[in-house]
Amino acid sequence: MEKTVNQKAWFLVLPVLLLVAFSAVIPLMTVVNYSVQDSFGNNQFFWWGIGWFEELLHSDRMWSALWRQLAFSAIILAIEVPLGVFVALNMPKKGFWASFCLVLMSLPLLIPWNVVGTIWQIFGRVDIGLLGYTLAALGIDYNYTQDAVDAWITVIVMDVWHWTSLVALLGYAGLQSIPDAYYQAAKIDQASRWKVFRYIELPKMMGVLMIAILLRFMDSFMIYTEPFVVTGGGPGNATTFLSIDLVKMALGQFDLGPAAAFSLMYFLVILLISWVFYTVMTNLEKREG
Repeated sequence: MEKTVNQKAWFLVLPVLLLVAFSAVIPLMTVVNYSVQDSFGNNQFFWWGIGWFEELLHSDRMWSALWRQLAFSAIILAIEVPLGVFVALNMPKKGFWASFCLVLMSLPLLIPWNVVGTIWQIFGRVDIGLLGYTLAALGIDYNYTQDAVDAWITVIVMDVWHWTSLVALLGYAGLQSIPDAYYQAAKIDQASRWKVFRYIELPKMMGVLMIAILLRFMDSFMIYTEPFVVTGGGPGNATTFLSIDLVKMALGQFDLGPAAAFSLMYFLVILLISWVFYTVMTNLEKREG
């Protein structure tokens, strides 16, 4: 007897597909259209083919921004993932303090990105900021507006403060799914703290950590508001990441063709690296299992 397949459920999905087409596909096609054209001004365009893509691939400006972006994302992941796991492991499991810690860890995530940038911009100022004034009083020459290293440290610490909570909360959710029987068995076997983490806690956290790493990579690779508010991409081009460089090209210089090509290449890089991350981590999870 053949099983009857009801295709009417597609009508329930159709509004979502139309909404996605309107909000994502149509703007993307507009960007693709601009990326293969040039303009004389007065809204007059002519075919330019892949000229903008070739120009960008030979542009030192784009490659410099890309390396800065990759370095920033690598540093962020290297700090936030271990730190988030450490915080999750040391959070209370039950009771009032568990709820208190969850609320406390959620607070940085509730602050809008532009407000985070404004907070750290003021916080790091030597004249009125607590951090800048304290470091100056200690004799430390700190000025994120003039020194590239200070600017990088400020942006990194700001991002760690803002987003480590996300990794910690996801890791904590993974830990909560571990039955108490696992810990009791480990205690009977006199397993060390490291072995409990290695063979019980880490495997249970791998799924949520994979999500955390992907989210943090994509967010850090697309970061714009916080460093733009704090440093404006400076000093010089020290913190001019890909997103800031793209906005300068599109709005500051109004080069729509190169900016459209730049945004497509930007999108493909994020898609490619995210796919690599996902593939590697999925294979590792299967091997551990």
